[in-house]
Amino acid sequence: MQSALDAVHRAGIPGVFAEVRSAGQVWSGASGVADVASGHPVSADMWHRAGSITKTFTAAAVLLQVEQGRISLDTSIGQFLPHLVPGERGNKITVRMLLNHTSGLAEYFPRAFPSLGSFPALLGMSPESIDDNRFRQFHASELIEMGVSAAPVGEPGGTPGVYSNTNYLLLGQLLQQLTGITAEECITRDVIERAGLQRTKFPDDVRIQGPHSKMYEAFFGLAEPPRDYSVYNMSWVPTGAGLLSTVDDLNVFYSKLLAGTIVSPSSLAQMKETVPVIAQNGQTIEYGLGLHPTELPKCGLCWGHSGTVWGAETISLTRADGRRQMSIAMNLARWNRLDSSGIPQPHAIDEALTRFKQRSLCG
Repeated sequence: MQSALDAVHRAGIPGVFAEVRSAGQVWSGASGVADVASGHPVSADMWHRAGSITKTFTAAAVLLQVEQGRISLDTSIGQFLPHLVPGERGNKITVRMLLNHTSGLAEYFPRAFPSLGSFPALLGMSPESIDDNRFRQFHASELIEMGVSAAPVGEPGGTPGVYSNTNYLLLGQLLQQLTGITAEECITRDVIERAGLQRTKFPDDVRIQGPHSKMYEAFFGLAEPPRDYSVYNMSWVPTGAGLLSTVDDLNVFYSKLLAGTIVSPSSLAQMKETVPVIAQNGQTIEYGLGLHPTELPKCGLCWGHSGTVWGAETISLTRADGRRQMSIAMNLARWNRLDSSGIPQPHAIDEALTRFKQRSLCG
């Protein structure tokens, strides 16, 4: 395991750490540095920005509201949030469509960060608006308005869906409307505490409190050398990708979720019903309700999610039979260079990461 993790570091990740669980045994390891300037080593117990893994937590909180009878998966979002998604469109878009990205609502990123361009055609972009917004306090309603007012990317319920954080910010606003507390408080109470997680939380500061790595954003080679964004106001993606966590907490969370002890077995079955969705890299994936299946050649189906925010990448996968788990955190994001069409190209890191996943989950 350590050799496979070292290979990810040697392929170009400054610092990488992971935890693997199998048959009651736990292995954790780290390779590389948390700070390229000082050479301080990375360690497996560090806090990390979990990125879109947050979506599984948000989805679980929504399913718990369904179980309590406050909404159904086929409830229209316009019934509760007509001021955010008005008119016939709000009546057509359901909770399920938000959860599995088939709402047709566009991503708000290109408007919140104007220099980014949009996937998969990323030509002519620059990372400058990432710097400009480092300390900006966004409000969920303004980000949602950016996505709702943009040209639709599909019809409500149509497939393939298009991955969009606008969906999960709306789900956050729905949780607030249903519970009378903020979405972050609801997810903490109903999901994080229910799972017994001690080191998973929504950030309350631009700086991470506790041991953590710097987080380097390569932005497809346009940020050279990669820039550290470990200090950042995460209001730009709260219930979509805002969580802080650790690799051990993520393994605990997915083991309990996939065992049916956070949401009911029937809710879990709904979460595993997938549809084709176009991801932000332009590839078509299968996506459920906050869960994403991954097929590994040597050991078959795994469930979990990946997450990327500025400078940080995280992956958490659990084998369908529950026998093995892997969570890995890397302090470099968007390492792939782009071809002339703006499509990310394969990198040695991708190969090393695939080998680590195979070793972790397939043995």
